[in-house]
Formats: sequence, C-alpha cells, structure tokens
Amino acid sequence: MALDCTSLTKLTLVLCVAACGFPPVSGCSDAYGRAIPPLSSCSDAYGRAISDFCVTKFTLDMKALDQSLWCSWSDTFQPYEELTNCTYSVAHKMHCFWPNQQIDELFIRLHRDYFHDCALTGRLLRDPPIRILGPFIGVPVLVTLLMTALVVWSGKCCQGIV
Repeated sequence: MALDCTSLTKLTLVLCVAACGFPPVSGCSDAYGRAIPPLSSCSDAYGRAISDFCVTKFTLDMKALDQSLWCSWSDTFQPYEELTNCTYSVAHKMHCFWPNQQIDELFIRLHRDYFHDCALTGRLLRDPPIRILGPFIGVPVLVTLLMTALVVWSGKCCQGIV
C-alpha cells in the first residue's frame, strides 16, 4: 500500500504538530513558563541534596533510638515520615519527579540497613514465655512415649495367642 501525496502531507503535518505541540520530556514548567530540565539532570544534584539534608537527619535520628526499638513502628514512625516528607520536599523544590528510581533505591538500602531483622508485621519476633511453650513441647513428647509403651506392651501381651 503506497502513500499518495495527500496522505504523506497529512502524515507529515500530524507528526510536526505532535513533535512541536507537546511539552518537553519532563512535562513540567516553572511559574514563569520556562521548561524544567528533564529528569536525568535531577539525578546528581537531587541525590546529593537528599543525602545531605534527609538521609543525614534520618541516620542521626536512628542512632539516637535504641537499636532494639528499630522494629517498633511506633518508635520509628516519626523519623521515617520525616525522611519521606524531606525527600518529597527536596524533589518538589528541585522540580524533580517523586517518587523516582533514586528514592526507591534509597528506601531499599535504608530498609536493608535498619529494618532487615524486622518481621513483616512490624513486631519483634521472640519466643513465647516458657509457661506457654512448655506444654506445646511436653505434651507431644509424653504422648509419643505413651504410645510407644502401649505398642510394646500390646506386642508382648498378645504374642502367645494365634
């Protein structure tokens, strides 16, 4: 199917309007109508800014908190929320998208560093008290011994009867 001259002209016009009529890659402009640089230019400066302002404060807050409380959501909620809000505010001020790949990688790294031992529910995992754990261990052991003794006794008792 060959394109005739009219179809080719229409196609060229549509492509030209599409290329010229849409905003730049970032899709954003500032208050003065200037195009905001694409996301790739946010990478280095944004990474340094969140490291300097947000991660540093989060690290200090977590060091101030006892390490045994890192898995307690009620204790870590405030520093975590401040970190999230800080990364959002810096992204907004620098005209960068949020969330982005850097933020995802940052939170994955922070979870690996600070919350790797936490249960998915946010509660600390620990053994139940011995008064609860004892019956769950003792009863099956006693039943096993009792059944073994019963099998041995019934085997000796009934050997003479055929």
